[in-house]
Amino acid sequence: MENIFSDEYFMRIALAEADDAYCEDEIPVGAVVVANGKVISKAHNITETLKDVTAHAEILAITAAENALGAKYLPECTLYVTLEPCLMCAGAIAHAHIGRVVFGADDPKKGYSTLLGKFPSKAEIVKGVLADEASKMLKDFFKDRRG
Repeated sequence: MENIFSDEYFMRIALAEADDAYCEDEIPVGAVVVANGKVISKAHNITETLKDVTAHAEILAITAAENALGAKYLPECTLYVTLEPCLMCAGAIAHAHIGRVVFGADDPKKGYSTLLGKFPSKAEIVKGVLADEASKMLKDFFKDRRG
């Protein structure tokens, strides 16, 4: 059966998660793991809430997907995330063997491409899906915080 949903459809779900983070005064990053056209998990940053620098949306979504599927490897899954993964998250993605990663906004300060130059796994990478919306949310968040 062919997947009738697009990358934009699933990225909008990730953006809704990012909006939840924004409302909780967390950096607005959202992530969704999809398998066979179905959302398996979704999460947003909760680093401030947990006082845990590892509580990134990607890490939480990967852990929830592994639990939901009863597997530690996710080669048939796609991870949608509103911001380019950092080095830590890129490592987790590689270790989880996620087959495909779709992200919105680039992260020129802490994104994997700035630090590594290329993604540290064989995952297919799709960049820039709804990037303007993801970037605007992040810029608005930091503008609001600075007053």
